[in-house]
Amino acid sequence: MKDEGGRMKKEKSRLHPDNIDRAETGFHPSSFMLHPSTPKRRFGQNFLVDRGVVDRIIEAVRPRPDETIIEIGPGHGALTSRLIEKAGRVVAIEFDRDLVPALRTQFAGSTHFKLLEADALTTDFCAVIEPSPNARVVANLPYNIATAILQRLIEQRRCLSEMTLMLQSEVVDRITAEAGSSERGFFSVFVEAYCEAEKLFDVPPRAFRPVPKVLSTVIRLRARPRIAAEVKDEDLLWQIVSAGFAQRRKTILNNLRNAPTPIQELVKKRGGASIVLCEANIPPLRRAETLTLDEWSSICNQLE
Repeated sequence: MKDEGGRMKKEKSRLHPDNIDRAETGFHPSSFMLHPSTPKRRFGQNFLVDRGVVDRIIEAVRPRPDETIIEIGPGHGALTSRLIEKAGRVVAIEFDRDLVPALRTQFAGSTHFKLLEADALTTDFCAVIEPSPNARVVANLPYNIATAILQRLIEQRRCLSEMTLMLQSEVVDRITAEAGSSERGFFSVFVEAYCEAEKLFDVPPRAFRPVPKVLSTVIRLRARPRIAAEVKDEDLLWQIVSAGFAQRRKTILNNLRNAPTPIQELVKKRGGASIVLCEANIPPLRRAETLTLDEWSSICNQLE
């Protein structure tokens, strides 16, 4: 774009205050003045700018004055400000160092707000919420590492009772896929074992800046008090499930025969893959996506 003198004119970012449509987002352009940084593609950033969506998330979470809320990726603080209004304590974790100074300035007067510049993939969530024994999580997770962060959260479920997360819709479809669905995979089984999942609502691309090319969905995951599988060795269970989904087009029989060496050795000790599956009452020609959590547990129990 050129100016009146014919010189090249630098185009403003879509997140510049002059380009924010108040009627569309529900936020006044001044809300973005403290955050001049633009989204970084390498971080998978898409900032939530729709106040209506923020309101729906807050309504779904219903933060209480006696609890701690963890927010992962506060970004420009659209959701953070509402959480601070409602919750007794908010601990926000932001990886992008360029966003941290503006967030500190924006919420400097909030005594029950704690901002950590940290990586959610390496954070000890149980430690950062101390002295609180547990917390709930609210997050608009970056698309490129959403499943990795979710796995980390589930691994620390002893102090995280509930997670309300914004994810790419196709990721939510995979997470909630039941046995028999072509979307079902390792992560579907993993989440089912440790959480009760509930899809809440979809969020259109226009609710974000920059506007993504995909639909998003808000999902609620409640941590189960114990794994929903009757197994003694959880690590073995996940090794078996991983081997089962290694080659999706192959049968569970073939995948067990071609499993990593430790699993193959256990299978051989039990007489071979066919016998293991027979003892578990599972037809050998089925594929991994058709197996229920109970059936995976049965295979595991045959190998323990």
